[in-house]
Amino acid sequence: MIAATEAQAELTIDLAALSDNWRSLAARIAPATCAAVVKADAYGLGADEVARALFEAGCRVFFVAQPSEGARLRAVVGADAAIYVLNGLIAGEGRLDPYGAHHLRPVLCSMDDVRLWSASGLAGSIAAALHVDTGMNRLGLPPAEALGLAGQDAVLGLDLVMSHFVSSEAPLDPLNAQQIARFAALRAAFPGLRASLANSSGLFLPQRPFLDLARPGYALYGGNPTPGAPNPMRAVLSLRAPVIQTREIGVGESVGYNGQWHARRPTRLATIGVGYADGMPRSLMGTDARMGGEVLIEGVRCPFVGRVSMDLTVIDVTDAPGVRPGTMAELLGSTIMVDDVAARAGTIGYEILTNLGRRYARSYRN
Repeated sequence: MIAATEAQAELTIDLAALSDNWRSLAARIAPATCAAVVKADAYGLGADEVARALFEAGCRVFFVAQPSEGARLRAVVGADAAIYVLNGLIAGEGRLDPYGAHHLRPVLCSMDDVRLWSASGLAGSIAAALHVDTGMNRLGLPPAEALGLAGQDAVLGLDLVMSHFVSSEAPLDPLNAQQIARFAALRAAFPGLRASLANSSGLFLPQRPFLDLARPGYALYGGNPTPGAPNPMRAVLSLRAPVIQTREIGVGESVGYNGQWHARRPTRLATIGVGYADGMPRSLMGTDARMGGEVLIEGVRCPFVGRVSMDLTVIDVTDAPGVRPGTMAELLGSTIMVDDVAARAGTIGYEILTNLGRRYARSYRN
């Protein structure tokens, strides 16, 4: 971890806000169980610290994408938590060893997975989940194949049947109701298993498809599960960087590579040491034709100007005359949230989170 004295930006993760987000979702869906998705290093926030905080808040079911993530997580949460591995099984010598060594629960996503698990010697001693595809066409057994496994729960050691929403962030999309109906029919064929369908946005659908277990991820980290409506979650991240240098330019002068932005007034600029190598998308550049990203500095929202460079970004601070070298600029926080940055960059908040740079001085507060 980089020390604050060596870094040009500070990333702070508020574990209390993270825990509050989990508790609020758990209360919303009770008596269903609220799990936590902590894949991709807990969406870039640090899986060890995040999982430890969630476990202390009461979470006992976790989902990761790969067995290596599960092995790392087991060392953090101990033996009392269930850890499911989402991405299915891969054949090959030693590939299934982590499941036995760390008591990881595979999510079986194909008939190949089912056969591999059946022959592994682990089925029955370690629980597994069955993933049925209800419309994503990514992973999961087709419904007809899944129905053919009805009655084999005990042989495979199944304890969960699950699927994944395609468009739960769009409540009016008719595909949501179609998937709920398809999954209800499949669930009926596995009456002894717990059922799981809802992700973060699924927890806010009017149909309340909470079932037995929900799998929020993005919302835990402060992302808005209800796009277009106020964010019901607390902000978890704060990203701040000190101004390295300021300068004055005249009308018509350009900023950055290829002169994409020109000053329309006498302008004061500030440069910060964060760029696309730190996960700040190049698409946040400000040009003559469009507004790009922005920071909060001295209480004023100030725009990016010119192209975002690998290590540097230039800000127009004309409206914040008190800015000096060393003044802190907030790129992410409770005012400019991850969804705001994503919208300006033309992407999604998930991508912003998982690309958070490794050159930040990271700190955790509870």
